[in-house]
Amino acid sequence: MTLASLRRQLLAGDTTSAAILHHLAGEIAARDSLTGAYLSYDLEAALAEAAQADLSLPLGGIPIAIKDNMNVRGQPCTCGSKILAENYRSPYDATVIRKLRAAGAIPFGRMNQDEFAMGSATENSALQTTRNPHDPDRIPGGSSGGSAAAVADRTAIAALGSDTGGSVRQPASHCGVVGLKPSYGRVSRYGLVAFASSLDQIGPLTQTVEDAALVLQAIAGFDPLDSTCLDVPVPDYLTCLHAGVHGLKLGVPKEYFGEGIDPGVRNNVEAAIQKLAAQGAEIVGISLPHTAHAVATYYVIAPAEASSNLSRFDGIRYGHRTANPADILNLYKKSRDEGFGPEVKRRIILGTYVLSSGYYDAYYGRAQKVRTLIRRDFEAAFHQVDAILSPVAPTPARKIGTFANDPLHEYLSDIFTLSANLAGIPGIAVPCGTTDFDGGTNLPVGLQILGPHLGEAKLLQIAQAVEV
Repeated sequence: MTLASLRRQLLAGDTTSAAILHHLAGEIAARDSLTGAYLSYDLEAALAEAAQADLSLPLGGIPIAIKDNMNVRGQPCTCGSKILAENYRSPYDATVIRKLRAAGAIPFGRMNQDEFAMGSATENSALQTTRNPHDPDRIPGGSSGGSAAAVADRTAIAALGSDTGGSVRQPASHCGVVGLKPSYGRVSRYGLVAFASSLDQIGPLTQTVEDAALVLQAIAGFDPLDSTCLDVPVPDYLTCLHAGVHGLKLGVPKEYFGEGIDPGVRNNVEAAIQKLAAQGAEIVGISLPHTAHAVATYYVIAPAEASSNLSRFDGIRYGHRTANPADILNLYKKSRDEGFGPEVKRRIILGTYVLSSGYYDAYYGRAQKVRTLIRRDFEAAFHQVDAILSPVAPTPARKIGTFANDPLHEYLSDIFTLSANLAGIPGIAVPCGTTDFDGGTNLPVGLQILGPHLGEAKLLQIAQAVEV
């Protein structure tokens, strides 16, 4: 049930949008109690939209699951947090939801995530645990773990996730699906609950590269409601899928193939690179010298922005409010203490510290300078090559709880994905095999393809060559 194949069946009259929704509801009932990808779904509302579906539209009648940090009018938007889980309902549609509906799609299902997208395992959700469909003892990745797990488990046809430091690509890799992070500014962030505003980006998780192109086509484009959204033409992503890779120069950065990579990951990624070489691509060794500083830079900038963005959750305007506060200060403190989980508190404290008087220049100001150096590394590389190839993550999916008391190791697991967010460039994760790891067998491995800003068409073209 890929998006593209269902589209053809709908046009041929071989199925209906209502039948697809009933099938998905049955699959969710049968399997999601183990996977835990869905926080909620409204079948009745979706069926009402299906009855009005315009099959002439590009995504007409197709249900698409939504990560629970994007606003859909009348639906919950918990962000995986207790602070929003009690009584908040979205009063409006995010721009990506409006665009999906304009393309005929039906938003269906609220997907679990790390709380406020802060995490790489979906272990930080305050609401439930999501498990990897390939091995229920393992994480699905994060923070878009629910979206990736549902697509992998075939309880969703496609899903939207958000990527602040790899949160679409890493769970896609761990679950064996396709995950695309567009360039910063390609897709509107209006209606996405902000974690780190200069890093956040919405992207699709799908079963195939073609499906990713279809969803990106629907959600990309200028939006005056997002001041960072670019007013530039959107290519026809489907027309370039089958152009092949003959004559392309593809860079392999030495910094992404050093110590710490699981041998099975390395072997599968190198095999995918050789597959592209066999199709006529030229493989070029390159260097991204400031990669070693990416994790430290990210974990100054992202928490700093989070500490500002999350100040709106104060127990006054919406969300959780503590009972019987002693005074207004006690209301703020207790509401936030009761509503936020440990990882969110950790990042708010860290972000507030690096922005504080006397430390701003030493930490936040310096991190912004290093961010510029990382971006310049990519700009120089893309003068040599058309795209960059690397693993998505150093290892396949780890067991649930492995880093429960060691957040630093979890932060380090994002080393290959963070830089794309810091530089604002697009990246795609595409399955490239399976391997055994830490007692698990046949665990998915993903190849990451990075491209220049607004270069999504070329990434999809290369990813399609890997998938074929």
